[in-house]
Amino acid sequence: MHLNPYGEDAVNLAADLANRRPASAGELSERCRAAGLLVDRPVSQRDLEKTWATLDAWEKVVDTTDEHERAELVNRMLAAAAAYPRLTDHAGDGWHLHYRGEQQPFGSVLFSLISVGTALHLAGRGMHRLRRCAVAECATIFADTSRTGRQRYCSQRCANRDAVRRHRARTAP
Repeated sequence: MHLNPYGEDAVNLAADLANRRPASAGELSERCRAAGLLVDRPVSQRDLEKTWATLDAWEKVVDTTDEHERAELVNRMLAAAAAYPRLTDHAGDGWHLHYRGEQQPFGSVLFSLISVGTALHLAGRGMHRLRRCAVAECATIFADTSRTGRQRYCSQRCANRDAVRRHRARTAP
């Protein structure tokens, strides 16, 4: 699977990495592969540190509720990740588009992927479709890919927990 054209899959990967930050370069490589990303070069400690910095910047995008501020934060990421798009068949499984240079280290590749993916997700689905779970004690980030665009919870478990809490509050003496 190619994370192309960089939309939903890239944002879901970013959320996964932000919600449970990789502790080692090996773990980062493994989780990116599991998400379908081709990892065609060694992942170093420097790549891991770049990923942590990327996730710090990305979480600021998630946590702002103002659309203009959100756009500005994404635009800053895009400017820092700027590389002209290019066609590639690097994996030998078909031509596809990449927004990165040929010899970029993996951390920079991931930064570009997350930046472009977030911009496409927000522009294509709506500026409000990236958030944290509505349950106060849950800080899980998710990308709203629902048909209606009204997803409030990271999981059915949190939705059920909140529904039970609301029900108990209504029926309490």
